[in-house]
Amino acid sequence: MASPTKVKLAAAHSAPIYMSKSATLVKAINLIHAAARNGVSLLVFPETYVPGYPYFIECYPPLKQVAALAKYAEESVVVDEDLGGVVEACKHAGVSVVLGVSERMKGGYTCFNSQVFIAGGDKNGRGGGVVGTHRKLQPTYVERIVWAQGDGSTLKTWKGILGSGSEAEGSEGKEKWNVGGLACWEHTMLLARQAMITQQEHVHAAAWPALSTMPGFEGSADSQIEALMKCHALTAQCFVVAASNYVDETCLEWMRENIGEQGFVKRGGGWSAVIHPFCDVLAGPVTGEKEELVTAEVELKDLGMVKVWVDADGHYSRPEILPFGWNKEAYWRDEKGGKKGEAGKEKEKKEEKNTEKD
Repeated sequence: MASPTKVKLAAAHSAPIYMSKSATLVKAINLIHAAARNGVSLLVFPETYVPGYPYFIECYPPLKQVAALAKYAEESVVVDEDLGGVVEACKHAGVSVVLGVSERMKGGYTCFNSQVFIAGGDKNGRGGGVVGTHRKLQPTYVERIVWAQGDGSTLKTWKGILGSGSEAEGSEGKEKWNVGGLACWEHTMLLARQAMITQQEHVHAAAWPALSTMPGFEGSADSQIEALMKCHALTAQCFVVAASNYVDETCLEWMRENIGEQGFVKRGGGWSAVIHPFCDVLAGPVTGEKEELVTAEVELKDLGMVKVWVDADGHYSRPEILPFGWNKEAYWRDEKGGKKGEAGKEKEKKEEKNTEKD
């Protein structure tokens, strides 16, 4: 079905049930249904919403974190195994989702800071499902003890993720909404953002933690996020949905009970908003310790009016002067062999049948 030209976007300014994959996935499902009741087409979740951002890595010596890191990996998401309930919710609610997760490699222990792109179904619950996963290219600072590096194979926009909805009234609805995303300070990687631009990104899903709760960031974190989000909106000529979590008592209590007292991370934080390509804030910003769906209705035709001035994938790109490309090769084993296309799956089924006969 053709894509709508007018959609409602939302950022989930929300805290997880800290270090509980199962409980946080239930909370995510409830938020998806709440978004559906509000007419939302695309809902963006914060960075590693499941099972929560590992704030403890900023607070304790590494040797005190070993058990916590092992628990964190245990509570991380295996995309093929753990997201069935979320996928069903998206299908029946008709809401597409960009879900921030700590992703654990299937059959292993290596984790990634990931965004899972899930398409919503039609009004009869048909279609939809996991479209793809982006793995953060470079874990920041002490994040390197938690997550591995992503590769260029997941640096992409996802075509038609909003294509299962109904057409906007009075429009032909032939255009496709391309949705991409990056996590946190990945937005400082100019060439990562350029990769999104060259794939005609219409909506950008930005995932963030509660930076302003950390020492040294109290007065600057929100300004940093706002600056990066507005910069990408203008340079990519796209709508930006920035979703942040906040630190609540479940997070602080878990750290106290499992690692010890700490005085670094405090309650609150987060910066969530929906931003127009010309940098107008359409919804939000919402900050602090509150649960809210930050929503704004946007129109695809607005992008055209911005691109008359600046088209970063067209007349403003100057490829003969500024040629651009990146390594799109997959180097993790589950990306090379585990994430098979339909042809690969059929081949695997045939091999399994031959094995059974033998």
